[in-house]
Amino acid sequence: FKAFVSSFIFHHLRGQVQKFITSSINATILKQSMSQIRTISHTASGASFQFHEFGATVISFKTSSNRECLFVSRDAKLDGSKAVRGGIPLVFPQFGQPDKSMPQHGFLRNNFWTVDESSAYDNESAAGVSLTLHLKDVKNSRGGKWDENTKYDVLATFSINVEAEKMTTELSIANTGTAGEEFDFQTLQHTYFRVEDGAAFDAKQCYVKGLEGYAVSDKITNAEYTLGTDPIVLEGNVDRVYTPPGGKDVVSVSIGVGGGKVMKLTASGTCDDSAIPVSCVVWNPYKEKAAAMSDFGDDQYVEMICVEPGLLGTTSLEAGKSAKLTQVIELC
Repeated sequence: FKAFVSSFIFHHLRGQVQKFITSSINATILKQSMSQIRTISHTASGASFQFHEFGATVISFKTSSNRECLFVSRDAKLDGSKAVRGGIPLVFPQFGQPDKSMPQHGFLRNNFWTVDESSAYDNESAAGVSLTLHLKDVKNSRGGKWDENTKYDVLATFSINVEAEKMTTELSIANTGTAGEEFDFQTLQHTYFRVEDGAAFDAKQCYVKGLEGYAVSDKITNAEYTLGTDPIVLEGNVDRVYTPPGGKDVVSVSIGVGGGKVMKLTASGTCDDSAIPVSCVVWNPYKEKAAAMSDFGDDQYVEMICVEPGLLGTTSLEAGKSAKLTQVIELC
């Protein structure tokens, strides 16, 4: 009996110690994660945004009325173990994985950026800050021509600006290579919009307008066609790339986000100060794909729509030159 009691006490105490250690580790991870999340507030209007230093990912944009405009999954990893599922993940040097030797969507979203403390401001008109990532500091998601032995070099700068009802995010890519090498690239801001009241599949409440005449490439059905005048609405798993017609460089869309509210998205791009056309991606995983993703709530596909502006054509950046992708989102 004594042996039984001793064994019971030993295993009970060991279990309690293990729970304590696990709890302590989780608390440490949470504390570290929270320390990597920063909030920038615009004092004059009350609007604000939050970003995670991992990926320079914007994870919240609240207007002066305190409305949250961005979606972040409740199961998103905020410990730096993988890209944040939601907000505005950044994509470079490729969208998707056309080059299988490089990771999907590249390395910007999977590395810690440096906050430029001297860039922070909060004045009467706006508040903001910038972050930077040098290629030498990229530890994760390298591969292909961007592996450790690459002949290329790059400096990425991400600037975030918030006003009462508007947020501007500008991604700058500078070719800082000293060997005179140019490189081809794609870049995109993978913006997750929050849809109120789980109305993402209500065509009257959630839609995208403004892409009429764009060439459509449907990644689910492989269909190719030109978009007509009907608004884009969600019906099942949606993954489509919208390429602008000739002569149309700036993308400007209205996005129904539930509750009778509309977000306006405008995006422009330049390469060596010359305008280049901006494409747009519309995405929603629907039931099956949402359930298959460990960092996405099974039932949360009804709470979001991704509308993602990007430079997805064939773009080459010469040494010493820069490219920019600027997105403005505004609650109307």
